[in-house]
Amino acid sequence: MNIIKTELLGLLILEPMIFEDERGYFFESFNEKKFTEAGLKDFHFIQDNESKSGKGVLRGLHYQLEPYAQTKLVRVLFGKVFDVAVDIRKNSPTFGKWHGVELTGENKKQFLIPHGFAHGFSVLSEYAVFIYKCDNFYNPSAERGINYADPQLSIEWKIDLQTAIISPRDKSLPLLKDAEMNFSF
Repeated sequence: MNIIKTELLGLLILEPMIFEDERGYFFESFNEKKFTEAGLKDFHFIQDNESKSGKGVLRGLHYQLEPYAQTKLVRVLFGKVFDVAVDIRKNSPTFGKWHGVELTGENKKQFLIPHGFAHGFSVLSEYAVFIYKCDNFYNPSAERGINYADPQLSIEWKIDLQTAIISPRDKSLPLLKDAEMNFSF
């Protein structure tokens, strides 16, 4: 597994070792022992989620407040998405900064998003199947978000926001400056 650090401390891109031959491919999408040996041990995954979305769908930016925050290990099984994480840890030198990565069924990259980041993605292919592991259970009372179109963030989602398919809830999320968050760096 190749671990790529981003400019946002703790936010990592993981490239698994893929074994391909005429039959297809094989790779380990998660191995707790290898994660621990690589120093990735501040979490214990307890829930898997999967979603399917069509082209032009934008989901996010979502997070859960502490003590219900979730570290997420995300990847795409089919299709292509532009996946984004925003640092919302108070006193972080990169507070309010974002990092995006294309995740595809072909490149099999994974994005490790720790507590203290808001998360979202846009679908660039006809459809995408998105899967992720979480280290905490979903808690609707702790769910919060930041508006995907916040001008302070200026995220380039790689889709036309005028025609994007976005839930009414996500459209009504507050700007970063008004969002409730309780994360520290």
